[in-house]
Amino acid sequence: MILPFGAMLLSIALMPFINLHWWEKNYPKVALVLGLFTAGYYFFVLGERDRLFDVAHEYISFIALIGSLFIVAGGVHIRVRGEATPLRNTVFLGIGAVISNFIGTTGASMLMIRPWIRMNKYRVTAFHVVFFIFVVSNAGGALTPIGDPPLFLGYLKGVPFFWTTAHLWLPWLVVVGALLATFYVIDSINFRRAPEVVRELETGYEEFRIDGKSNFAFIGIILGAVFLPTPWRELAMGAAALGSWYATPKQIHEMNHFNLHPIKEVAWLFFGIFGTMIPALDYMQLHSDTLGVETPLQFYAFTGVLSAVLDNAPTYLTFLAAALGQEGLDLGKTSDVASFAASHVPILVAISLGAVFFGAATYIGNGPNFMVKAIAEHAKVKTPSFFGYILRYTLPVLLPILAVVGWLFLR
Repeated sequence: MILPFGAMLLSIALMPFINLHWWEKNYPKVALVLGLFTAGYYFFVLGERDRLFDVAHEYISFIALIGSLFIVAGGVHIRVRGEATPLRNTVFLGIGAVISNFIGTTGASMLMIRPWIRMNKYRVTAFHVVFFIFVVSNAGGALTPIGDPPLFLGYLKGVPFFWTTAHLWLPWLVVVGALLATFYVIDSINFRRAPEVVRELETGYEEFRIDGKSNFAFIGIILGAVFLPTPWRELAMGAAALGSWYATPKQIHEMNHFNLHPIKEVAWLFFGIFGTMIPALDYMQLHSDTLGVETPLQFYAFTGVLSAVLDNAPTYLTFLAAALGQEGLDLGKTSDVASFAASHVPILVAISLGAVFFGAATYIGNGPNFMVKAIAEHAKVKTPSFFGYILRYTLPVLLPILAVVGWLFLR
């Protein structure tokens, strides 16, 4: 029964490159069939209706958060004033890293990728897109449960809200700082290659401007709703998304080239992931003692590698289930998860860092990665291929930084 889970994740990883046209047309059917197949087994054969109810609740909460942030962020249009110098670019990415903790990596990516492309339009290239994914779409969101999907799932399971801020801030500072420093060096080389007359023509008329500022109020509603019990949390997030959709002038959505296709794709794919991952989570929890993963550094490495090649949200839950199982605790009990977070800090730090940071290693590691790639390609920006991304950026740039972080904090 773990096979549908593997088939779902492999489809996400490989089908866009094997037959993109077929996949774009049929991915909802694949997700629906595989998810319902596994759910049907749990419902009719095992009679685990409560288990399915819990998973359905987690899925609805997950989609409510990232969906509402996606819609509200799409109602804000930002223009950045002045020339996109290496320093301004680095500061922009740094701001994005901070903002991603308040509106999520999905919300921050959707809010900032278009102004990022516009401000660098005369010299934007593949590394601009990749470092945006590294910093804003992934590593930046490690400080709050709102920041990245796996951390939000951990919060739903019982990890205290401010646990991530208290325990992950120093690794976050090291990784984000190292990525920004590396970007500054590379961008400085790129900047010097651009003719000065072109830079002045392309950026001289720009002025700083934010349209759709009323949407910041809706963002505040979503952030406040995180602390509400279900179903009020999900209802408040849905109401904020609807309010933003109807209150935002049509021309702002047009300026952002905004549409609902990216969030529809994420909703369908995660329906399949949530539905099929139940047996994998149960297996990891029941057989945790036989996995050979015991130390923080091992949890960091294994969670990281699987987050990179699969998806970081279910991978986080998988290894959290395994770690809890080793202590005789149950992932389905919030009291057990809260107790584990208090008594096994290094292990949970390792799982959290592995899921969040390594989610940047491939396009499929985290939900916003593919969204950013799609928006960049729509804007005629060259992006690396799946394996080009790994060979040119992940292995020589990201992986050494993450290895140093593991050595510094988890050895």
